[in-house]
Amino acid sequence: MAAKKPTNWWLWTKCLLGGAAVAVGGPAFTMWLTPTEEELRSKYNPELRKKSLENVEEKQQEFDDFVMKLKEYSKSDKPIWIVVKEEEERRRKAELAAVKASKKETDARREEMRREAGLEAK
Repeated sequence: MAAKKPTNWWLWTKCLLGGAAVAVGGPAFTMWLTPTEEELRSKYNPELRKKSLENVEEKQQEFDDFVMKLKEYSKSDKPIWIVVKEEEERRRKAELAAVKASKKETDARREEMRREAGLEAK
């Protein structure tokens, strides 16, 4: 039987140190290079900075609403895209019903005004 080759500990040490440097150093370097929102806003011109600061709360609220909807959709056993499609369909039907009711109310008001004016109804 052939003699077992000795383990090259120096090679394995270099490999582990290099891997650790890449695994830890890469994300750390990325975090160090990525600017914060405040740093980005400070580079805007004054008009954009003002507009951006005005919309911060609105965008945060929209994001919170989006996350709440996702949490609600995830409670279902169905895939989320099917639940979203069903919700959109439900919302569309509700809008159509509201438009129909509004049109009916407008027509009724128009007929009432015609009767009060003494014109004949259509």
